[in-house]
Amino acid sequence: MDTAAINETIKLFLVEITTKLNEAVRIARAAEACVVAGSVAEGIEVSMEIEQLLYDAGRLHDAVTMMHRLTRS
Repeated sequence: MDTAAINETIKLFLVEITTKLNEAVRIARAAEACVVAGSVAEGIEVSMEIEQLLYDAGRLHDAVTMMHRLTRS
C-alpha cells in the first residue's frame, strides 16, 4: 500500500472538507441575517442549503478515517 499516496489523498479530502464547512458557515450566517431581519421563513429556506454540504463533509471524513486505518494496518 502506497502510504504517501494515501496521505496525499487524505490531505486533499481534508481541504475539501474545510471548503464545504466554510460554505456551510457562509450559508448559516446568511440564514441568521434573514432571521434577525425578521424573515424566519426565508432564513429557514436559506439554511436548507447546508444539509448537502454537511452530508458531503461527513462522507469525506468517513473516507479519511478509513484511509488512515488502512495505513496503520
